[in-house]
Amino acid sequence: MQSHTAPTTITPEPAMSFVQMLEQVRYHGAYPTRERAEEVVAAVLAALGRRVTGEERVDLAARLPREAARIFAAQIPETGPMTGWAFVRDLATRTGGTLATTRWDVGSVLGVVARLAGPDLLDRVLAQLPPGYAILFGRAELTQAA
Repeated sequence: MQSHTAPTTITPEPAMSFVQMLEQVRYHGAYPTRERAEEVVAAVLAALGRRVTGEERVDLAARLPREAARIFAAQIPETGPMTGWAFVRDLATRTGGTLATTRWDVGSVLGVVARLAGPDLLDRVLAQLPPGYAILFGRAELTQAA
């Protein structure tokens, strides 16, 4: 019998498999095939991986299905703030999509990511991002009065 040492950190299993995630994105985004949903998931998670940093990045990756977490975590975070609208514009430029279809793609993926993250982690992620991201995750954009 081999001795096995437990890892020092326990990584919780994601709430859904990658295939289940793709099916949810496919359903919510009305994509014709799972392959198309997978393209959209990969593009949006890579873009999000360039924006989220710190503990929130680690915690969010832990809640994503393993394949999704790899796409997200493989990105090197970029410095400098990027509003939600600029995020959509940047992704449209990178993917060759229109602003309207890219906004749809982002909402289809980030809505599922928001459910996987849960409200507390999503609050923390949104707190570190500039204005305009809450709506991309399917939440109302709350602003403080000056």
